[in-house]
Amino acid sequence: MKNLKTILFIGLLGSLFSCENLDIDPQQSLSTELAFADKQSVEGSLLGVYSLTQEWEVFGSLPQVIADFQSDNVRFIGSFPTLQEISIYTTQADNATLRDLWRAHYRAILAANAVVAFTPDSPDETLTTEERNQFVAEAKFMRSLLMFQLVNLYAQPVNIGGENALGIPIVTDAFSGEITSYSRNTVGEVHAFIINELNDIIADLPDTYPTSAFTRGRATKGAANALLSRIHLYRGEWQLAAEKAKAVLDADDIYGLASNYNFWGENNSEYVFSIQNSEIDNGRTGSGGWGSYYNSAEDGGRGDAPFSDYLLDAYAETDERLTALSKENVNAEGVSLLYTTKFPDVVTHSDNSPIIRTTEVVLNRAEALAQLNGINDESLELINALRERAGLDIFNAGDFDSEEVFLAQILEERRKELAFEGHRRMDLLRNNLPLRPEGDTYFDESKPGENKTILPIPQRELDINTELVQNPGYE
Repeated sequence: MKNLKTILFIGLLGSLFSCENLDIDPQQSLSTELAFADKQSVEGSLLGVYSLTQEWEVFGSLPQVIADFQSDNVRFIGSFPTLQEISIYTTQADNATLRDLWRAHYRAILAANAVVAFTPDSPDETLTTEERNQFVAEAKFMRSLLMFQLVNLYAQPVNIGGENALGIPIVTDAFSGEITSYSRNTVGEVHAFIINELNDIIADLPDTYPTSAFTRGRATKGAANALLSRIHLYRGEWQLAAEKAKAVLDADDIYGLASNYNFWGENNSEYVFSIQNSEIDNGRTGSGGWGSYYNSAEDGGRGDAPFSDYLLDAYAETDERLTALSKENVNAEGVSLLYTTKFPDVVTHSDNSPIIRTTEVVLNRAEALAQLNGINDESLELINALRERAGLDIFNAGDFDSEEVFLAQILEERRKELAFEGHRRMDLLRNNLPLRPEGDTYFDESKPGENKTILPIPQRELDINTELVQNPGYE
């Protein structure tokens, strides 16, 4: 991208994992030769990719909260103009927040590209072929995850726009100092690239790492299969979605549902992949961060994203997903509002980013099997495990009048389990459902296929790269 300056390499750019444990010194900027001179430098460069994704604009909460603001799980309460216009479907192409989001993603993608390009040729003879392959595979996983998040935000879903809808540029080159312009690939091309890449790297990824922080915070076979399950689900490829979910759930010595809701903030079997944040990462998340958005002002947050009435209506009063993971506070106007407690740290924003949870994988398989087989025992068993954990009665096959009702219930369970984690927007769009319910002020603007259900290509990118084409409704 023309606006991306030279990153000959990034190194750690801060701390993702303890440098003490790794015995790697963070580097702000190194030449390519130094960044990939030996095993320690190569791994430091790789960890720098993970570190870049801690940014507020990447997996530090902004894309996730944007998805929530567009959909029906939260109420937008705040004065931040760039976020307010997103929440009311008046987004403009010069939105500075979206400009920074786009740039931060491609910055991390370029860093991943450097690891992919230069690791195989590192002159360190002690760096084994297996280690080189693993580091490259980790970088490709992160690149895939970044691209998938971008295409979901900036392009119409494949069920709406088709395979040939404009997606995002597939950028795989390591930055060489030359300015390159990229055009937008189609959604189908982006999906195919990601799927092929993830399938190719699984064999080179480990099942686990020596520490729980690494097992949950670095790419693994389970993480790659889980991401593939999500992609195939979004594409309506039910058999593949079910198979990839099963590959994760079969590793039940690594992944499994927590017995209650005290798992938040810990590296445990509930997490397939999460971005590991710490107290010293505040320079990256700043006042944004998960805790800032999702906590009330009374608790030190911004108070921008309380439960919507729509979401509250979805829960039974005794549902522990509500009672154990929420807190009521009164705003400045004396109105009592409910906020999630999933992200309690409003000071340093050290809460890990929950990118893929075992719960999602369970729901992926339940939905895919229901699409394939209608009302079936395994889907019932999977969603009932979630309902039992929530303290609710289980379902029986006879409780559903039709396959459509059963699928709608799975979607509702997904909504309640994954609330405030950024899933709701795509879950609605991929099911051809509006982002806001009928009767909402912005119901018409939120219908599937409407222009502003997706984000604009930032105007700055269009100005400096004539190969890019703007999304309809933002010209």
